Amino acid sequence: MATFDYTGRTTAGTAIRGRLEAASTAGVVAELTGKGILPIEIVAARSDGIAAFAGLQRWWHERSITLNDVIMFCRQMATLIRAGVPITRGLRGLAETMRNPEFRSILSGIADEIERGHELAGILQRHPRVFSNLFVAVVHIGESSGRLEDAFERLHGYLSLEEETRRRVKSALRYPIMVLVAIAIAMAVINVFVVPPFAKLFESFGSELPLPTRILMATSRISADYWHVGLIAIAAIAFGIRRWTATEEGRLAWHRWQLRLPRFGSILERALLARFCRTLAITLGAGLPVTQCLSIAARAVDNEFVARRIGEMRADIESGETLTASAHSSRLFTPLVMQMLAVGEETGAVETTLSEVASYYEREVDFDLKQIGDAIEPIMIVVVGVLVLGLALGVYLPMWELASASRG
Repeated sequence: MATFDYTGRTTAGTAIRGRLEAASTAGVVAELTGKGILPIEIVAARSDGIAAFAGLQRWWHERSITLNDVIMFCRQMATLIRAGVPITRGLRGLAETMRNPEFRSILSGIADEIERGHELAGILQRHPRVFSNLFVAVVHIGESSGRLEDAFERLHGYLSLEEETRRRVKSALRYPIMVLVAIAIAMAVINVFVVPPFAKLFESFGSELPLPTRILMATSRISADYWHVGLIAIAAIAFGIRRWTATEEGRLAWHRWQLRLPRFGSILERALLARFCRTLAITLGAGLPVTQCLSIAARAVDNEFVARRIGEMRADIESGETLTASAHSSRLFTPLVMQMLAVGEETGAVETTLSEVASYYEREVDFDLKQIGDAIEPIMIVVVGVLVLGLALGVYLPMWELASASRG
């Protein structure tokens, strides 16, 4: 007897899936027909190990769906819908052009579900790793109002700005990270392979060595003898931090600590506020209620501390306060931004004002990131110079003293 997975429909039209044991697919068809189920697809069931591997493979491909893929999808969908192409035909056409196999499968599945009568927003909600709550909410409003192309156009603009911000942050951090990694690799090679031969030579002198040499030799000895202990300690600390930040209290403390970092904390806070304002502007422009917009924006900032402040804003609005008053109570915004929000609320142009506030924060973040990038380069040069100086003193001081003693 073999095991088969089947997909079918009942006499009422309800989709059904299951697994049966039979001698062949014909036996599965006969058994399903006897139960009043119309078989649609019958495939041989895979073993648990193969199924687990397939699930892991799908998870990996879904993780590899980048923000650029989603941005391109939004742009193409807006163009196709505006051109009058039926949405299912457009989705199948886009699926054929996708390089990522999981994204291709997702788009094909979305087209199939739409043909069965399901709403697009509800289908997108089944893929939270790819389509965020903001994405689903904007699509839902566009679908309900019959302006789906405008919804995808809005999402394209928002996600493009998000990708640009990420690119700027990566660009600012790329140089210092590369330098630090190079320094770490160089120090590891020097401590493990270069210093030990010199240490044996210096110990043969039989005299007291200079302090830089003793420090260098001690560092090399610890690196060579206890490197595995260091790796285990680093892995244990990383695992502990990961488990701690997975808890609600740990995540809140971790995110609050990030915002208190010197210089970087201020930049991160303004970047989060820019994302919040941009998200709130998009959702308000899509026609969602203010409280629902704040809930979506709180999840979009991806920071528990800021999200709780936004939750307090929502509670204040539900109790009857205005958006400006609740924003003032949150203590998240500067006086200049508060004035802009007040003017926007008075004139009925809150969406436009929030977009301006987001652009204001984004310009500040971009300026500060450039300044930090310019300031990091000389700092890295000084750090490399100090390390090279310490290595040179540790290696050459004993040789100079030996040469001086031989001449004396």
